[in-house]
Amino acid sequence: MKNRHLLLFISLVLVTLLGLAFKFYRGFGQEWLNNNGAAIWYEVFWCLFFFWFFPTKKAMILIPIWVFVVTCILEILQLWRSPILQMIRTTLIGRLLLGTTFSWLDFPHYAVGSLIGWLWLHQIYINSYKK
Repeated sequence: MKNRHLLLFISLVLVTLLGLAFKFYRGFGQEWLNNNGAAIWYEVFWCLFFFWFFPTKKAMILIPIWVFVVTCILEILQLWRSPILQMIRTTLIGRLLLGTTFSWLDFPHYAVGSLIGWLWLHQIYINSYKK
């Protein structure tokens, strides 16, 4: 158990730092890294986060699927400009969680991130239950 928590904690810190680095990177390829690359790490983060609370083999498969579905729904919500959502999007946390601009090109990156998330969870599961 402790091994799993340690692996998850280190992974969450690493993925958070990578995601923020991609989101705020300035330089060559910054547009892709800020938007699409960061979206990949966003998916991985949420997979790791929920695996902390639901560390089962079944959850290891279901979490990346649900993270992908919910993230796609959030992407579609970016088309909706309600006052409450716009107010939330004015904050850094709101922009990071909800996003600001709809793009069909985000969906493949969400799929890649969820796949990487599943692979990451699989490795944590295998390494934390070794005898």
